[in-house]
Amino acid sequence: MADEPARPSFRVGLYPGTFDPITNGHVDIISRAARMFSRLVVGVAANAGKGPLFPLHERVELVQAEMAPIAARTGTEIEVRSFDSLLIAFAHQVGASVIVRGLRAVSDFDYEFQMAGMNYRLDANVETVFLMASERHQFISSRFVKEIAQLGGDITSFVPSLTLARTLARVAAPA
Repeated sequence: MADEPARPSFRVGLYPGTFDPITNGHVDIISRAARMFSRLVVGVAANAGKGPLFPLHERVELVQAEMAPIAARTGTEIEVRSFDSLLIAFAHQVGASVIVRGLRAVSDFDYEFQMAGMNYRLDANVETVFLMASERHQFISSRFVKEIAQLGGDITSFVPSLTLARTLARVAAPA
C-alpha cells in the first residue's frame, strides 16, 4: 500500500540460547537468520540452573569462533554477547526488534509459543519469529550432544569442528 510508512532497512535480530555446546542446528538457524537482519546478536544465556558443561565465557568464545565465517559469508554484523537477565530486557539493551527462535519438533513449539506470548505481553514491539530447523538438524540438541559425548559416543556430525575438539577435551578432563 502506498500510504504505509516505509519499514526501516536496518533491523536487529536476537537469537538467544544457552549454546552448551553450540551445535550444527544452532549454526544452521544463525546462518539463515543472518540473511534476514542487518545485525544479528547471538545472546548466550548464563543459565547456571541447567548445569552447563562449559563456563559462560567459553561458550561465548566458541560461538564467536563459529560465527566468524557466517558473518564473512553473509555480510551481516554478528555480535555474540552473554546475558543473565530477562530476555526482553536484553533485547532492549541490544536494540533488537525481533527475537529469533529455532524449532525442531512440535514439542518445541508448545514451550516457544508460551514464551513468545509472555514476551509479547512484556513488550508488543518486540516480535518473535520461528525458524524450523533444517531436516538434517531437527533431532540435534545440546543436551543429547553432551550426553553422547560423556558416554563416549561420536558427536562429529552434530557440532562444528572447534566445538567438537573442545567438547571432547572437556568430557575427557577429570571432574
